[in-house]
Amino acid sequence: MTEMNHQMLEIFEDCPVIAAVKDEEGMQKCLKSEIPVVFVLYGDICNIGDIVARLKKAGKIVIIHLDLITGLSSKEIAVNFLKSITHADGIISTKPGIIRKAREEGMFTIMRFFVIDSIAFENIEKQTENVRPDMIEVLPGVMPKVIRKICRQSKVPVIAGGLITDKEDIMGALGAGAISISTTNQKVLFM
Repeated sequence: MTEMNHQMLEIFEDCPVIAAVKDEEGMQKCLKSEIPVVFVLYGDICNIGDIVARLKKAGKIVIIHLDLITGLSSKEIAVNFLKSITHADGIISTKPGIIRKAREEGMFTIMRFFVIDSIAFENIEKQTENVRPDMIEVLPGVMPKVIRKICRQSKVPVIAGGLITDKEDIMGALGAGAISISTTNQKVLFM
């Protein structure tokens, strides 16, 4: 593990609630908050540089969900664009090739998985071993029993995201072994 990755993991452990912003309203609240890590889930090729710059100016660690940025393809060149043009700290993606390329470029990587059936467990294990992301994000994040199983089998830290609505959901996910939770729910972010 690189020194940067070790430092990032410490930040996630110290601040287990991650702001995931999906629109300008969420961005404005996040800019005023003390939450250090932000997942950017919106934007397009024309404004993503400005979004990242505003967050970085506020002292945030910025991780972009590449798959959700309009105008960026799922091609590896999109990683080069995000690194050189936006100076984002890392990326989130469901695509193995994107995660591999981001790792090659020295970016922090989070591979997102949707757990919809029992086949997902095998897929998570296989993809994690093959792609070697720094962390994985599991959605939905309100399944402590499933999160516990994934945390036991995973060799990388787990983030629980999706459908987190209250403190009980946060405590359930963290108690099951997730290192952090990510949420767009502003009521949870700013309790």
